[in-house]
Amino acid sequence: MTAARTIVVKIGSSSVTTPSGGIDERTLAKLAAEVAAQRTGGRRVVVVTSGAVAAGWTALAEDAERPGDLATLQAVSAVGQHHLMRAWSQAFEATGLLVGQVLLAPLDFVHRGQYLRARGTLERLLELGVVPVVNENDAVADAELRFGDNDRLAALVAHLVGADLLVLLTDTAGLFTGDPRTDDGASLIEEVVDIDHRLEAAAGGPGTAVGSGGMSSKLAAARLAVWSGVETVIADAARPGVVADAVAERPGVGTRFPARGERLAARKLWIAFAVGAEGTLVVDDGARRALLEHGRSLLLAGVVGVRGGFGVDDAVELAGTDGVVFAKGLARHGAETVAAWAGRRSSELPDDLGATIVHRDDLVILPEREPTAVGPEE
Repeated sequence: MTAARTIVVKIGSSSVTTPSGGIDERTLAKLAAEVAAQRTGGRRVVVVTSGAVAAGWTALAEDAERPGDLATLQAVSAVGQHHLMRAWSQAFEATGLLVGQVLLAPLDFVHRGQYLRARGTLERLLELGVVPVVNENDAVADAELRFGDNDRLAALVAHLVGADLLVLLTDTAGLFTGDPRTDDGASLIEEVVDIDHRLEAAAGGPGTAVGSGGMSSKLAAARLAVWSGVETVIADAARPGVVADAVAERPGVGTRFPARGERLAARKLWIAFAVGAEGTLVVDDGARRALLEHGRSLLLAGVVGVRGGFGVDDAVELAGTDGVVFAKGLARHGAETVAAWAGRRSSELPDDLGATIVHRDDLVILPEREPTAVGPEE
């Protein structure tokens, strides 16, 4: 990789907060100093931070069990975000830099107008010499449409600002061959060229009580980032000079994921990696070839099976009759309608029913995965 010009650095809740849940000011000061050093070197840096809920609950009721209901979590986030940004401001003031708070929601990456406004704000902050500090707008996030963790948010922000490098900082040194907490023989995986299903299965789930991500979340974010042309490094936030080491590609800094040669558009990135599939469409061989080789839309005539209760505009996976998922897209009809008219040619459809079930503009071809069970049509 050539020297990075724009870097996105994401730090997770487990690193931003102390074991008791309060803001770890020493960690913030360390990272602020490292970001300032990159700025001195002529690089633009965006920080993506977690920790608002943890900081808010510590401020409200430090010794009580953390709540689980959405309304309380959103209220707690509103309290914590203020405390979190104050801590970031103080950390960067010591380096002579100003920060600007940017709260983003998933729809900012789906609707082109909002996407352009978000990009414009971040670009202008960087031009003004301000360090953008980004978080999800948890206080008003829709329960059904949110990032869920800030790893994916960081990957989308990296695409948004045209970053060369995404650094995901956590409480481990990167991805290991096993769990280093229980496996003495586990070793650091320094480079991952392809994120496959075996790697994802080995990553496991969330690793800490205060975080919502874990290594599986970081792998998903890394895949999203590299598909958008952004090299990614997962590294230990506590490592001295970790940001500089990631930029310099020093061996052992963490796990590196080289970028793919082409960049997916933001909307297709969202469809592919940031929104969960609500069902699966099984297509015949002719439809599969038309999609893969000719860039066509999926028509009802090519559908031979329907799984799941998806609605209009929900994301669906596309699988061949062999069970291999090869694409993902947004459905233009609900599951019941598709099941009722699957396999029918355009001439056999009602006048008010469009033949297209997934338009090519809403379709993303995915890397090959393991076959999944293809059930009967529902």
